[in-house]
Amino acid sequence: MPPFTSFSASLYESFIHPITILSTLPSAGIGALLAIQFIKSDLNIIALIGIILLIGIVKKNAILMIDFAVQVEREEGLSPVEAIYKACLLRFRPILMTTMAALLGAMPLALGAGVGSELRRPLGITIVGGLILSQMLTLFTTPVVYIYMDRLQSWIQGARSHAPAPVPATQTD
Repeated sequence: MPPFTSFSASLYESFIHPITILSTLPSAGIGALLAIQFIKSDLNIIALIGIILLIGIVKKNAILMIDFAVQVEREEGLSPVEAIYKACLLRFRPILMTTMAALLGAMPLALGAGVGSELRRPLGITIVGGLILSQMLTLFTTPVVYIYMDRLQSWIQGARSHAPAPVPATQTD
């Protein structure tokens, strides 16, 4: 099991919420690949480094939202729908600030010209493209995935509680 998943599972006392966090990552990778494709560049090692950096930023944004929703759900006794709604409202600004800081920090890399720009440009393009697409999609998809995963967890726990108790084996002599 990857260390991130086991750490997150112990943090949230569930394997469902780490899956919700990891569900945000494909949009970042797709956005980065589309940006590289759009500028007609090659996917090289520098672009892959940008995708890895991008995964960290997008994962952190999802953690901000999910962690707050789980905390509100436990402390205030809200339903999962109300908790994720409150998390979206209250965590939007910190998520947007983190994304904008990374986006604006990558703009000189993406738009720069001069000596060495052909090496730095794919890094900036992957970060900018991935952040733009993932920010647009993550703010809409993370709450939906959170609600459905919570329902899945409730269904699994309900199925376990309704399962018949195992019958002890009898000895035959």
